[in-house]
Amino acid sequence: MSGFRRGVRLGIDVGKARVGVARCDPDGMLAVPVETVQRSEHSLARIAEIAAEYEPLEFVVGLPVNMQGADTPSTADAREFASALQRLTGVPVRMMDERLSTVTAHAALRSSGRTQRNSRSIVDQVAAVVLLQHAIDTEKSTGNPAGSVVPTDEEPT
Repeated sequence: MSGFRRGVRLGIDVGKARVGVARCDPDGMLAVPVETVQRSEHSLARIAEIAAEYEPLEFVVGLPVNMQGADTPSTADAREFASALQRLTGVPVRMMDERLSTVTAHAALRSSGRTQRNSRSIVDQVAAVVLLQHAIDTEKSTGNPAGSVVPTDEEPT
């Protein structure tokens, strides 16, 4: 575990209607669901409150790209959300390819006996868990943080 940076991380799955939030323990052993935040003008503020509670080392925000790795309409939305979150909280944000996190989340919920309809409220949290677990596993196996850093706005001089 040589290159793993110790600290809580928050995984964020940004959707049009809901934002899934997950967290991991400081040692990055396990990502767990935290909350599904309804997408509104208050979602960033609610996630900032969650961040104040957990004091994360960083956010890992899912970057929705298509199967060829190209941007989609949701990609710009996720990037804007990540930048706004970074500006609001001052916590570093990493964007990570999330191509299969929602698919994996739906499959996991189906295999646990849930229908698509009765899992709608938690699928975003599960997608955030899948995303965050992948990020911490990647960092542990490679010694490098997963994804790419969202640039911070330049400080005024």
